[in-house]
Amino acid sequence: MKNTQLFLLLCFIFILNTQLLHAQVMQNNYSTKGWWNGPNSPFSPIVNADNSITFRIKAKIANKVHIMFDGWDNPSKELSRDTAGIWSITINSVAPGVYEYFFFIDGVRCLDLANPKVKAGQALDASIVEVSGFQQRFDELQKIPHGTIYIIKYFSTPLNKMKDLVVFTPAEYETEASRKFPVLYLRHGGGDCETSWYKDGKADVILENLIAAKKAVPMIVVMSNGMTDGSWSGGSSPEGITTLENELISNIIPLVEKRFRVANGSQNRAIAGLSMGGGQAFVIALRNMDTFSWIGEFSAGILSDRDFQIDKYIPGILDNHNDVNNKIKLLWISCGSKDIRFPGYLNFIDMLMKKGINCEAHEMVAGHEWKFWRQQLAEFSQKLFQ
Repeated sequence: MKNTQLFLLLCFIFILNTQLLHAQVMQNNYSTKGWWNGPNSPFSPIVNADNSITFRIKAKIANKVHIMFDGWDNPSKELSRDTAGIWSITINSVAPGVYEYFFFIDGVRCLDLANPKVKAGQALDASIVEVSGFQQRFDELQKIPHGTIYIIKYFSTPLNKMKDLVVFTPAEYETEASRKFPVLYLRHGGGDCETSWYKDGKADVILENLIAAKKAVPMIVVMSNGMTDGSWSGGSSPEGITTLENELISNIIPLVEKRFRVANGSQNRAIAGLSMGGGQAFVIALRNMDTFSWIGEFSAGILSDRDFQIDKYIPGILDNHNDVNNKIKLLWISCGSKDIRFPGYLNFIDMLMKKGINCEAHEMVAGHEWKFWRQQLAEFSQKLFQ
């Protein structure tokens, strides 16, 4: 018994000595000194007072660095190198808006790693810089009532997998508890995802600003993922659009109308999209004219394709112009004049008009870019549900 007690005492003394030894050996060198010395100056991009923009990138061993800025009809520009290996250039003053750019370092395309704002979907495509004006832009956050963004998980029956749905409800959804709201189903482009209209397109900000100014009806906006097979634009094929049509009609619309206070009937449903999503919106809506009464198509590639066969996607639609004109309150078709799709867009509009199908054609000086699509959403949404 005494031997056991002595052993335990010796163990205790050993552990105590070990802890004291560690306390003496392990010194604390951690310090927060210097953390609060003020914010760092921006490195790149820098929007100057005259709306010129300075871009910089560190590339010490590079031989040449170029920038492609707003490159729909502009050539790339070469940057200058300083002795520290920092390359820079200042772009002349530009109009307020959102712009895309990227660098070529010795011919290799890369993003601006000093700038966290990127055009992102299935992959990172370009860096983004936004230029403000003397007045706040229609797509800039303002001091007004704001709505809510929901991320909702659901099971896609046609694709046999779980997916995410982004839903925007306006501020009035919270303040007017008995009110039911119309819905805009908004579709993204090829290579993008369900968050693209929210993060890059500023759809919620645009709608909030318009609603606060009494220029648009308060509406719910539903943003789903329009990719099907993992390819860049599989959602543009006839098979892909059919799959997404089934998902929208069978899964998404019932979920939204069960979860939210939604006004019923086709007159309270609109569908729109950009690029790949514009083609999806056009085809799905005209195949379901008892479900949608408002259609917005922005820069759709398939409609501008010289080999596009509309009867392959929507059989008999060109011989049914009276039904289209009676059921569709607005068929909005648009494209930027710098977009390679523009000639095809003009031909498509001409074909619809010759067939007696009523539509509104809209264009502006822009490429295949968010500057155009944000503007189209702002103008299109002001005509909805009136």
